[in-house]
Amino acid sequence: MEIMERTCNGVTYFASEGIDAAGGVRHGFSTRLGGVSEGMWESLNLGVSRGDDPDHVRENYRRFFAAVGVDGGRIAMTNQIHGGVVRCITTADVRSDPYDKAGYEADGLMTDLPGVALLVYSADCIPILFYDPVRRVAAAVHAGWRGTAAGIASAAVERMREVYDCRARDILAAIGPGIGPDCFETHEDVPNAMTAALSTAVLQHIKIKENGKFSVDLKGINAMRLEQAGLEADHIAVSALCSACHPDKFWSHRRLGTNRGSMAAVIQLK
Repeated sequence: MEIMERTCNGVTYFASEGIDAAGGVRHGFSTRLGGVSEGMWESLNLGVSRGDDPDHVRENYRRFFAAVGVDGGRIAMTNQIHGGVVRCITTADVRSDPYDKAGYEADGLMTDLPGVALLVYSADCIPILFYDPVRRVAAAVHAGWRGTAAGIASAAVERMREVYDCRARDILAAIGPGIGPDCFETHEDVPNAMTAALSTAVLQHIKIKENGKFSVDLKGINAMRLEQAGLEADHIAVSALCSACHPDKFWSHRRLGTNRGSMAAVIQLK
């Protein structure tokens, strides 16, 4: 499976060819291109807590949803805390406005409700979208380094199995654009957290740099965790694009700090 760049009505986003080919779902990973925001949020900012003009943000959502083909009238969001919790979305969680606050904390959302758009946010962290075309279940996960160490990706697979009786071999996953290993330079706390949580198998995705710091491949670790959870290797699509290497196309916290917008990943069962 591959993740491909697409542009519709001036809005650039990325999508998994494999998930599209399975049918029954709309999905996409946003970029910072194609919106109406101005100044440091130019132009497609989907973050509601960045200080941007709410009317601009709402219009950005309208444009992003229209480009992807998502109905934006029923959405589900979350307060992300860099953890390992995956929440089952019911009708009580559905909102119509991105500025309607969610009353819970989680870094993953899943549902079998048609027409509900699941949203997670990122600006270097790794967004992951899931789709089981057999059981008709969708999920979206935000995997920063803490969430990766907490096993948020495999937790989504396990929760899909527990709640919806999904089989791992049926699940398709798309790991979207996010920070790459060359730009994700860390001290030893991150490698230590990864090895403590995920064993020495994770060391293949961690390298020591000449300056004594470490580069960590978060996408590779999450892909490894998905295979360990039972997903077929050819059911996992991984974007090679680094958000920090392309600040002209993606929001990057490492490059831009707090003076930035946010991207979103969305998936919606038809």
